Order: sequence, then structure tokens, then C-alpha cells
Amino acid sequence: MAQGHSVDEYLETIYFLAFPIGEYRPLNTGSPTLASRVAEMLGVSRASAGEMLKRLEADGLIERGEQKEAVLTASGRTRAEGVVRKHRIIERLLTDFMGYSAAEAHVHADELGDTFNDDMVERIATKLGNPERCPHGWPVEPDAERAENEELIALAELDAGAKATIIRLAEHDGDLLHWFYDQGFEPGRELQMTAADPSAGSFRVKLNGREETVAEKAAAGLFVRPS
Repeated sequence: MAQGHSVDEYLETIYFLAFPIGEYRPLNTGSPTLASRVAEMLGVSRASAGEMLKRLEADGLIERGEQKEAVLTASGRTRAEGVVRKHRIIERLLTDFMGYSAAEAHVHADELGDTFNDDMVERIATKLGNPERCPHGWPVEPDAERAENEELIALAELDAGAKATIIRLAEHDGDLLHWFYDQGFEPGRELQMTAADPSAGSFRVKLNGREETVAEKAAAGLFVRPS
């Protein structure tokens, strides 16, 4: 494809849309459409995303549900889970062994996805001590990720005055991921929502002893466990 995104990258993206934080159900694509959401996350045109979705359906990796929404088939889900797990293990190789920052690791893990076969990935995981999470807080094992989803909410859903622990950072936007780390929003950090105005897309949080303004996009991509 002209944009250079592989089948595996599309499956990984669909996987994240199919299992949103706080929910456990296949994506219902009323509005916006799945093609639109995939296109936005991958930075491609809606037409390109639509063409790839048709290819994935023809290959038996996705199918149309009762409401014509696209859902992963059993084989599609298995392949997507493998892609997700590989990506997270490679990220840990890059941070733990090669000294890359957490934000850099995400970009390079995408580039290296096809470099390592399954046996290599398992050897890497063993050498790293079978890490439980990627550098951005996502469980390495997809089953553990989905089980934990129900415990988490986006920062944007936190009530004013409430405290929470940062658990995961959204990865699909590289610029946003760098911003999280630059501002100290890292997994394991404690924060408190001091003011929330969802209608204006503006939030104020207390983090590391300082007040920080968080825009709607960032607040929607920072996942926390309420205290």
C-alpha cells in the first residue's frame, strides 16, 4: 500500500477499537464508521482504510456482525493478539536492553515488527524475565489487558476532586505520547483532578506537586485507576 501500513498494523488497530477501555464488546460502528476511526488512528485516507477492511474481510480476518459492524473473526483475533503481544515485548527490548526512551520505543517497535519471528519473540521475552507490561503500562498478555480494562477509565471521565493512579498511556499518536512523558504523565504516577469542564474539553490536574492543564485529546488517551 502507498501508506506502508501492513495487514498486521490494521489488525492491531482494529483490536484496540474492538476492546475499548471500560467496556468488553465488539465495536459498534454507528458513527463514526470503523473505516473513519481506523483511518484516523493510522493517518491514512478513509478510502484506503475501507479498501483494506474489504481485503481483511475477504481473507476471513474480520466479518460483519448483526448490525453490519466489523468484528474480528477467531483467526483474526488470534493474529491480532499475537501482533499486540509482539509489539509490547519488542518495546521492552528497546527500553530495557537498548536504552531507548519509552516514547522512542513505540515508533521503533512498529518498524521492527516483521524483523522477529515468533520463536525470537519468545526468546526475547524469556531473556527479559517475561515482563508483565510494555513501557506505556499495557499488559503484555492480551487476556490480562482485557480483564483490566473494566477497572480503568479515561482521565476525562474522572470527577473533579477525585484521585487516581496512571496505569496506561495511549500509543497511537506519537506526538501525544511524547507529550505525556515530557509532562511527567507516566504509568504509576498519582494525580488528582482539580477541575473538569468536559463541555469545553479542558481539565486541570495536580501531578508531582504542580497544576497542569490537560486538553481533551490527552485526557481521553490517559487511562487511570480511580483511588
